[in-house]
Amino acid sequence: MREARTEREPQVALRRRWRTASLACGWRFPDDWEVAELDLVCSAVTRSGGLHGAGAALVALAHARAAVGTGLEETLGDLAALHGVLQVDTGAPAGDTAHTDALDAIAEAADVDALPTRLLRIVAVAWAEVALGDVGATEVYDSLTGLPTETYLRTRLSELYRQAARDGVSVAEGHLLVVISLGFDDGAAYLRPAGMILAADVLRQVFDGGESHAVLGTSTVVALAPRSDDVARRAVRLRRELTERFAVDPQLTEAGSARVNVVRLPASHHDASLLLESLAARQ
Repeated sequence: MREARTEREPQVALRRRWRTASLACGWRFPDDWEVAELDLVCSAVTRSGGLHGAGAALVALAHARAAVGTGLEETLGDLAALHGVLQVDTGAPAGDTAHTDALDAIAEAADVDALPTRLLRIVAVAWAEVALGDVGATEVYDSLTGLPTETYLRTRLSELYRQAARDGVSVAEGHLLVVISLGFDDGAAYLRPAGMILAADVLRQVFDGGESHAVLGTSTVVALAPRSDDVARRAVRLRRELTERFAVDPQLTEAGSARVNVVRLPASHHDASLLLESLAARQ
């Protein structure tokens, strides 16, 4: 038991000095500094005698920092503070002149630009993996309707047009767009979110066979569907169910209507992108 405590003492001491240095070097909110992955880094540093053997632990820490919303600048500043601590002895008691001098020395040593390039790259890339991954996940789905966004549909269409070019066929022969557009008056714009939620829900129910759905702009939802004799029948069902759902709320009925159109895809991917732009611009 005593051996385990003795073994952890250098890690605890390093963590304490690191926190003090990080706060002194500009970490803004003290309560946000604590994450479990700090112990991994301290353990790796004390075992290897420096940051060079702490790569995996630093990756875990960068992931944790990004996951809780810590910015890259602050994450790198914290790493620079640790780098400074390892270069300057802060073993003097708090309040001692030597301790204060050591903190001043760390503040000078804790320069992000002075970090070893390898460590800088490891931490920055690891932070971006989580931070940019979260952004991507947010942008793929519309928060209001839960449907994929225009970006997703553009990617899906790009894939279809590439495959069609390879196979020597036309995308328009195999797929089409089923479009729901809300025709609300400007004075009833505040009702569009409710209308979009209903439209997305009905679209999912009627086109439930693996078609690609998406939100375009503030008033349009679409389904990219394989061309078949069944599409026209389902488009009629879509109109009927939308009318019935809107009729439940008199405000929505008075505000406008939901129009359903089956739209042929153009010959080229460029023209398809222009089509999406025009559909997204509808109000």
